[in-house]
Amino acid sequence: MKRFLRALKSVLSTYLERLRLFSPNARLYLLTVLVTGIAMGVYRLLFNFYVLSLGDPFDEALLGQLITTNQATALILALPMGYAVDRWGRKNALITRSVLLAVSVALVSLWPSIGIFYLANILFGLMQSLAAVAMAPFLMENSGEAERTYLFSFSSGLQMGSVFIGNWLGGYLPTWIGKLQLVEATSSAAYGSSLLSISLIAAIGFIPLIFIRPVGGVRESRRRDFAPFQYASKNPKLLTKLLLPSLIISFGAGLFMPFMNVFYRVVHHQSDQMIGTLFAWGSLAMGIGLIIAPPIADRLGKIQFVVLTQGLSIPFMILLGFAPFGASALAYYVRMALMNMSNPIYQTFVMERVEMSARATVASLVSMVWSFGRSFSPSISGWLQVEYGFAPVFGGAILLYAIAIPLYWVFFLRKKKADPLPVPAPSG
Repeated sequence: MKRFLRALKSVLSTYLERLRLFSPNARLYLLTVLVTGIAMGVYRLLFNFYVLSLGDPFDEALLGQLITTNQATALILALPMGYAVDRWGRKNALITRSVLLAVSVALVSLWPSIGIFYLANILFGLMQSLAAVAMAPFLMENSGEAERTYLFSFSSGLQMGSVFIGNWLGGYLPTWIGKLQLVEATSSAAYGSSLLSISLIAAIGFIPLIFIRPVGGVRESRRRDFAPFQYASKNPKLLTKLLLPSLIISFGAGLFMPFMNVFYRVVHHQSDQMIGTLFAWGSLAMGIGLIIAPPIADRLGKIQFVVLTQGLSIPFMILLGFAPFGASALAYYVRMALMNMSNPIYQTFVMERVEMSARATVASLVSMVWSFGRSFSPSISGWLQVEYGFAPVFGGAILLYAIAIPLYWVFFLRKKKADPLPVPAPSG
């Protein structure tokens, strides 16, 4: 026991030491993460319910098409946004992202129609592209080697912690607002007003970003060197290894993750409050997992950590999709923590494998890969749900994850000594 306490004290001491190394720019970014995470938590919980509450023709198939529109926009715009971010700067891109979040949420709440829903999801896809392309290079440029993994993981963990608040709030907002408006909590009016209220929260997310100071000498170098296709043609083997597992996982994730609230309502007949609470605790579990990931990854190695945590998540995916509600809810928590705690670790790994001038390029390609799978699978999933229910949805997702996760081991561990990846000199 004493040995364990000493080890725990050492880990906590190291963690606090790394947190103190965070730059002022990184701390300002984390404030925005906190605010926008709350808004995203409410939005992701209520949007599906809001669409379905409008009645025919607003069904699961349309919902899948809207999610596909969102992801397809992110896919199409990933490379143009990479170039634009290099010209505008990371700061302006992150500010624009916060504004677009507020605008897209306000649109769907004020003017509920199929056309507006498609437009809002296009804006949401643009927002995702900006965030995906700007975030990882921004964190790399505003961190040193010692605290970098901790900053990536803490940022993701803080986001999940704020999503926890948003999910919990989203579970109760329609009830509170429904009472004020004298309408049912599950009515489109209650859902729409709930979304409008959190668009105001999202609108203030850009304020901390205004005070970010530019990192000297970085932007000019990035602007000259952004050449996605040229870089891809020179490094096909490296990029295939870095991107292929994520591509396959993105297909699997798009089948079930955007529909988890619908799954628990349709299959397990749970209320909005119960689903909101479930999502909230799931986000908190993921946030805790993200925060404790760096010291574990330091001991195991980044890729070893990714393979271990994502591999362990597969049995819990089976329980999630096919077990009774109690076991499914528990599996939801564990799977969320295991599968997602490795994401920032792998992001750091990818950014460290490429030279500084290529990071915006690779961030764009990573965003494209993640959006590519999720552009197609939600529409397939929506059709499967209407025709056959959720069983083939989860079966397909589990199969794709089981194919993708061993590829990390094949690419980065099995031949590590014989075929090492190039590791550029650390920067920033």
